[in-house]
Amino acid sequence: MQKKDCFFVGKIVKKYSFKGELLIKLDTDDPHQFLKMESVFVEIHKNLIPFFIEKSSLHKSTLLRVQFDEVTCEEDANALIGKELYLPLDLLPKLSGTKFYYHEIIGFQIVDATFGMVGTIIGVNDHTAQHLFVIDRDGTEILIPINDQFVKEINRASKEIHLDVPEGLIELYL
Repeated sequence: MQKKDCFFVGKIVKKYSFKGELLIKLDTDDPHQFLKMESVFVEIHKNLIPFFIEKSSLHKSTLLRVQFDEVTCEEDANALIGKELYLPLDLLPKLSGTKFYYHEIIGFQIVDATFGMVGTIIGVNDHTAQHLFVIDRDGTEILIPINDQFVKEINRASKEIHLDVPEGLIELYL
């Protein structure tokens, strides 16, 4: 399994017990969806290694407490602290309406209610406080905040996202 075929689940943040249990900080708004996982890939030395889950439960509602099959002592658990966890993309729940995953919208066209055709999404900048659509318009980069109030429609069939952004925002880049 390669990392490009997976999505980030979370990160192992600390040990829970001397029996090898670990606490995982999940990257989700809905931690319950990860309670029934049977296995997960752990990134070790840039390789994804499968780990099978013996048991899991929520800890303080935001952390996932996990016991892996082959991790039975503090020493084994310590070696996994700070490691990132991944699952195959096909395990992502399907989204509908105006909800989307960042990886799925690359290549979509952005159409603004006032401006019209803006350009093609070439990426998402999620390293800022406000996540941004990175759009290419004939070689010019346009950044538009990803905001629920701006997103009016997502048409997955035609690969278009319809926005209604404040007047003048797009023109700033042109």
